[in-house]
Amino acid sequence: MSQKRVYLFREGNATMRDLLGGKGANLAEMSNIGLPVPPGFTITTDVCTEYYANGKKLPEALKAELEAAIADVEKSMGRTFGGSEKPLLVSVRSGSKFSMPGMMDTVLNLGLNETTVAALIKETGNARFVYDSYRRLIMMLSDVAFGISKHHFDNEIFKAYKEKVGAKNDLDLTAENLRAVCDEFLAYVKQEAGREFPSDPWEQLMLSTEAVFRSWNNDRAIVYRRTEKIPDEIGTAVNIQSMVYGNAGDDCGTGVAFTRDPSTGEKLLFGEYLMNAQGEDVVAGVRTPVPISELEKQNPEVYAKFIETCDILESHYKDMQDLEFTIEHGKLFMLQCRSGKRTGPAAVRLAVEMVKEGLISREEAIQRVTGSHLDQLLHPRIDPDALEGATVLAVGLPASPGAAVGKAVFTADVAADRGGHGGAGEKVILVREETNPDDVHGMLAAQGVLTARGGKTSHAAVVARGFGIPCVAGAESVDVDVKSHCFKANGHTVKEGDVITMDGSTGTVYLGELKLIAPEVSGSLGELMSWADEFRRLKVRTNADNPRDARQAIEFGAEGIGLCRTEHMFFEPDRLPLVQELILTKDEAVRQDMLNKLQVVQQGDFEGIFEAMEGLPVTIRLIDPPLHEFLPSHDELVREVAELTFRAGANPDLKPRLEDKSKLLHEVETMKEANPMMGLRGVRLSIILPGLVVMQTRAILQAAAKLIKAGKRVYPEIMIPLVSTVNELKVVQGQLEREAKAIIAEQGVEIPYQFGTMIEIPRAALTSGEIAEYAQFFSFGTNDLTQMTFGFSRDDAEGKFLQRYVEQKILPTNPFESIDQTGVGRLMKLSVSEGKAVRNDLKCGICGEHGGDPESVHFCHEIGLDYVSCSPFRVPIARLAAAQAAVKERSKVALDK
Repeated sequence: MSQKRVYLFREGNATMRDLLGGKGANLAEMSNIGLPVPPGFTITTDVCTEYYANGKKLPEALKAELEAAIADVEKSMGRTFGGSEKPLLVSVRSGSKFSMPGMMDTVLNLGLNETTVAALIKETGNARFVYDSYRRLIMMLSDVAFGISKHHFDNEIFKAYKEKVGAKNDLDLTAENLRAVCDEFLAYVKQEAGREFPSDPWEQLMLSTEAVFRSWNNDRAIVYRRTEKIPDEIGTAVNIQSMVYGNAGDDCGTGVAFTRDPSTGEKLLFGEYLMNAQGEDVVAGVRTPVPISELEKQNPEVYAKFIETCDILESHYKDMQDLEFTIEHGKLFMLQCRSGKRTGPAAVRLAVEMVKEGLISREEAIQRVTGSHLDQLLHPRIDPDALEGATVLAVGLPASPGAAVGKAVFTADVAADRGGHGGAGEKVILVREETNPDDVHGMLAAQGVLTARGGKTSHAAVVARGFGIPCVAGAESVDVDVKSHCFKANGHTVKEGDVITMDGSTGTVYLGELKLIAPEVSGSLGELMSWADEFRRLKVRTNADNPRDARQAIEFGAEGIGLCRTEHMFFEPDRLPLVQELILTKDEAVRQDMLNKLQVVQQGDFEGIFEAMEGLPVTIRLIDPPLHEFLPSHDELVREVAELTFRAGANPDLKPRLEDKSKLLHEVETMKEANPMMGLRGVRLSIILPGLVVMQTRAILQAAAKLIKAGKRVYPEIMIPLVSTVNELKVVQGQLEREAKAIIAEQGVEIPYQFGTMIEIPRAALTSGEIAEYAQFFSFGTNDLTQMTFGFSRDDAEGKFLQRYVEQKILPTNPFESIDQTGVGRLMKLSVSEGKAVRNDLKCGICGEHGGDPESVHFCHEIGLDYVSCSPFRVPIARLAAAQAAVKERSKVALDK
């Protein structure tokens, strides 16, 4: 831990992010390269750690360092903190190592009291500006220090006062009006807090500093960190900076800008500003700002200086920058720079274009784009054909791209309850007049966000873009009535639960549900993916059970099928009766007849898949689930039999039906298992009922033979699931090998087939050397391997306690979402090592859902797997993650040298 707790901006630099946080390090860097940054200093992240270690108490030694730092700022500004002449006011802002926009607390205009208000009025001659600043301080500090909601100040007291004096907006209020508002605010604080609003600037400063540290663990910050996988223990810094005033007159203003468009990645300055305003007005959507391009007309000199500053910063950081600035009486000041949050399409375009501009290398471009960026890029869009005749409700600002369909809801809590984890899992769209940081949990649970107020740099827009949530902001024709749970627009009333469609790329909102269509991999994404394919070693396959999914995966760059689940085909309406008859009959002739019929339809299935994947390997898992899954539900049958028994007494015609249902119930009860996951399924079922997998093998190889005869290339890999001992594999594989040779002889063609197994039981992983003597490939079924290693039932664990485990740090992440590298991963590493020691050409892959998780893909690269397999829409994400793993390994090797 650093002994120094406070660093002046000139003492830091961009490499000190761990200690100064991103905002503090960048303020220091901007100061050092000569940009106009108001003087200030940063309290380190170590102090945040101390604060929590000391039972939420600031270290006593901090006050002396703060006094020295304030004295330095006073000297630089020629002002005095709390002084009766030329008073110094400061802002207090958070700033962790990783950007968390809007998640923690901010206080502006700190240092105002009766004395400094009078001094500032005397100095500036602008009482309106001073009282406007004071009412903001009272509202912000009371919120963070005393828990008195800003909502009451702003939306009730302030709004009511404006209505009373007939003011349409804030700028219509006079100095006397604002002074009266300040008095009302102060009275309300005394009533709610049971004390006077603090007038001592030093008390204000200490309260604000503590509030920022406390906000590190507020609900919205915790939700944000969990979503972005930001460690809880790193803490936040506190940045204290001398105030410059965007609200001091018509030649003052404030704004937020990006050096490129964060929605599209276009090389075009993107941003908004407001004259005679403070920064909170822009990001909170209090007033709808104007585009940054208007500044060129309003003040060409300031605009030119700002363009020059943007170029300097983008060239310096070699990335798109998110900037906050203030104009004070025609002079530009920079308040923040950071790498800008961007959408998936923007991330890809930026990465590719910056390579072409010579700013970054291809390796750097690959590392700049995340899996979640690609996930956003692969979001659906509205089918153009569906737009004909569609009812447009409103048009707002296209704040975050992508299309969404969902039920309108009007509070973040309802969105989280109905759309979030543990909720009903409905698709909802959060509709708000404007969002604030407390809404983030609802935004994360929603398919999209619609706001009536705010611009493209408002809180809603920034958070939505960061998480890839479609957003339409500033749809001013939308009249939101939160109390009545509805909104009115274009002559229509949309109530809670009514379905709407929104397009965050165009800013259009439609009534009802419009059809969405899948995206395509092309343009900048195609180019980035081609670079990824040059770097990666891991192959990427897909999980697909039908030709449609297989073709979709090929379009996304899949190099084969890593898991084709044959049992999914049995649930089709024309096959299920055959499967049920096969299970229930006692007559072997009838059973064989059902197998023959199923073989015909299964062969057709495999022909379609092989044709779609021509020339690429296809791993087909033989039947895995227990047979009772194909039969009616036990509980439903019990209910039906009970009802029929009651009704048959009065209606004898029901007795035959009662007998049939009773027999079926008896069969289902016979097959019922206490723990089906560990019961008669997989290879065990193949041993007890061998005819089923023999039929499947014949269907697979006859389909392959047919296509080979037609001149096509086919590479079937037949996977035997749930093996726990090599003897199970020997029995089943031996039987199927004989069948395969017989088919090859019958068909008169060579079929390049392989037999392998799924490693999904810990014992199989521990005895992989024995199993590799027979299996030609291993495929890790990490869903079941995780369940059996932890002793978790996934459905029960995720529904009842896993989230709590992650929240309480019992587990770092949900092991069903990202591989548990310590336990499950160790089994996988051992299995690969022992298997390849016996069979050096053993092919090893993964086919669980982890195959599309970037962290898990990195681990698969590290332990030497040959491929990963995932759902079609995650194939590009896996390709990118595989490339990133290879680039990371190459960089590490270079460093070691």
